[in-house]
Amino acid sequence: MLLHEKLKDFRVILASASPRRRELLSATGIEYTLASKFECEERYPASLDGLEVASYLSALKSRSYPNALNYNDILITADTVVVLDGKVLGKPQDEAEARAMLANLSGSEHIVVTGVTLRSAERLHTFSSESVVRFAELTAEQIEYYVQNFRPMDKAGAYGIQEWIGYVGIEGIEGSFYNVMGLPVQRLCRELECFIEMLPSCYM
Repeated sequence: MLLHEKLKDFRVILASASPRRRELLSATGIEYTLASKFECEERYPASLDGLEVASYLSALKSRSYPNALNYNDILITADTVVVLDGKVLGKPQDEAEARAMLANLSGSEHIVVTGVTLRSAERLHTFSSESVVRFAELTAEQIEYYVQNFRPMDKAGAYGIQEWIGYVGIEGIEGSFYNVMGLPVQRLCRELECFIEMLPSCYM
């Protein structure tokens, strides 16, 4: 039985403002409900390793979800960060910061980490996926064109791999392309299979 068929008796809730995550989850065939926007202060301990930040924040978002979950609900939250030389790059605050981030990513490798948390009324499970992305040298003109014509402010590291900058600037990637977009869909499907198998029989 396919995963979307196994999930027919569950209500999958996606708590994300990201249109990329909505698009990717929809493409799996899984039916879901989009959660209403809620407040979550996305802060993490300064001592936390950069590769662990995305998982920490996805779990924080899950715990911040304000509504009680019914027995057949599965809540999905996620967070994506870019890690360059151990430093976490989140979403830029303004165009100047977006330019600076892209200039730092130019000609180097970085790691994109997406943390995903699955939660039911009785169980919480968090996992993460990593992809290594290699940028070519970007010119100041290329960076300015991207910042002015696209929307880097809503993306970790100030870029979207599926946009113009990905076509002209990315030399290579190791790992999941969709993880860099914001949701490691193959891993998510595998983790959802395991998640529902470990739920009490009364859920099935």
